[in-house]
Amino acid sequence: MQIRTFFDAEGEAAFRDIEAEVVDECTRQTGLVIATGGGAVLRESNRRALHQRCQVVYLKSTPEELFRRLRNDTTRPLLQGRDPLAKLRELFTERDPLYSEVAHFTVETGRPSLATIVNLIAMQLDLAPMTAESAVPGSRPPGSTPP
Repeated sequence: MQIRTFFDAEGEAAFRDIEAEVVDECTRQTGLVIATGGGAVLRESNRRALHQRCQVVYLKSTPEELFRRLRNDTTRPLLQGRDPLAKLRELFTERDPLYSEVAHFTVETGRPSLATIVNLIAMQLDLAPMTAESAVPGSRPPGSTPP
């Protein structure tokens, strides 16, 4: 079932319940890359599981950049209102601190090419046994401010 259809039929709370079960199950496995939905960090149990069991990379984008990428997307239930940019700004204000709490590394996705972003993530994961303070150019430990 598509997410939008599920949201319409069952509601966001039911979706978040299933999402929490999947996050818990997936974070108990090894060798996976988990790409969570944007709201996965809303539940404290998800944040704890992700942070404690995984190496989390926060791919950080501004609401304006997300709007540019998603302006024609009709599959995201929370962006189907009259002012999707305002909704993205609201979601960013709510979720950015949660993403920062969960993340071991943050990579700004606004300007670099996809290849650059992939290389930054790969370098971060190669350095994962080291501390988050050993930053790679273009990425930051959580909670730090951009230069």
